[in-house]
Amino acid sequence: MSTLSLRLPVSLHRKLSDLAENEGVSLNQLISSAAAEKVAALMTQEYLLNRASRASRDKFDAVLARLPKVAPVAGDEIPAAYLKRPRRKGGLTCR
Repeated sequence: MSTLSLRLPVSLHRKLSDLAENEGVSLNQLISSAAAEKVAALMTQEYLLNRASRASRDKFDAVLARLPKVAPVAGDEIPAAYLKRPRRKGGLTCR
């Protein structure tokens, strides 16, 4: 474990303390959990952006072509706009 000195506005400190008390945990545990959740979200975003950069529309279409020709469940249909959309070269662009 390491120690971190953190300066917080009084109002935020008060709110965090109230939340920790309501959750039945220490302020330290609440802040540690919040930091861990944020790190996990950022790591997930990084993973998904990396994975999307390797995506291939042709490979996706090839996988779909191997599926049985059955009607999709209502709401799972491929939108007509997707089927008519021009294909981009160079993969996906993500923000």
